Amino acid sequence: MSDSRQSVDELISRLTVIDQQPLDQRAGAFSQIHDELRATLEDGRGQGDR
Repeated sequence: MSDSRQSVDELISRLTVIDQQPLDQRAGAFSQIHDELRATLEDGRGQGDR
């Protein structure tokens, strides 16, 4: 499995777990993922092999 596919699978797994949490806990967890994704894109690591 490629690193990219593994990363997507891990993200989906995390989102599934978050979605099952009570509403008041979801916002913080989604915010954390948002911050991680933003940092990845800003660092240029989200561009992949082109």
